[in-house]
Amino acid sequence: MRVDSHQHFWNYDPQKQDWITPEMNRIRRNFAPGDLYPLLQDAKIDGCIAVQADESLRETDFLLDLADQHEWILGVVGWADLAKDDLDEILDNYSQNPHLVGFREVLQSKDPGYMLRKDFIRGIHKLEKRGYTYDILTFPHQLSAALDLVKNCPNQRFVIDHLSKPYIKDGEWKEWKKAMIPLAERELIHCKLSGMITEADWKKWNPSELFPYLEIALELFGPERLMFGSDWPVCLVAGEYEQVFQVVEDFSNALSAGERDRIMGETAAEFYQIN
Repeated sequence: MRVDSHQHFWNYDPQKQDWITPEMNRIRRNFAPGDLYPLLQDAKIDGCIAVQADESLRETDFLLDLADQHEWILGVVGWADLAKDDLDEILDNYSQNPHLVGFREVLQSKDPGYMLRKDFIRGIHKLEKRGYTYDILTFPHQLSAALDLVKNCPNQRFVIDHLSKPYIKDGEWKEWKKAMIPLAERELIHCKLSGMITEADWKKWNPSELFPYLEIALELFGPERLMFGSDWPVCLVAGEYEQVFQVVEDFSNALSAGERDRIMGETAAEFYQIN
């Protein structure tokens, strides 16, 4: 099975998507399943994981509704306020929906200490008990806090989104790698090969700039804990879907067939428990 482990849908709202700046004008519109499906077909990808972009239960319901309508949306990574006292009730309400596979919050926009609050960690433990995954969306300077979070939740399945957004445009990798090593040493931590071109120079990036980061990720996590993700439609500010796909496809072509299959879908299907 070939899976795009990370993409988004939204009905564009300039207030709700205020993170979409004027220079990102290309994605200031609606993006629906009908826009993505032809791209998946062209890349011979069987399905995708739809990931939250807005921090609301309405967003989670919106994505689950789309998954109900399109069988190739294999799973949904939704949002919930993990620190709320009624989290159990919220999770109970979703417990019968097989499309909900995990949760995420936009941690990159918050102070590193946010994820170390007792009520947040308590919420992660509740996800663990119910078998949900958690996507960690951070910048490199937050990885130390992410490691402390992981240490407090040793049995939770985590995946690091976008390689934690290394500073590709600046060519920096040493400090990023140093911060990633202790996370990669923990067997339940996975990593998405996604979001790279938007961390490079949007107008003049090339695949050779991305390969060192892919090689480090492979060294640290191995193919059994790496998964391809497009980060569509966000990626469109710097390139086309097929360009993003081709970078990881070309990189994985140097590996064995089994290793390539892991990165291009089997790892994601296993991590998100897609049948």
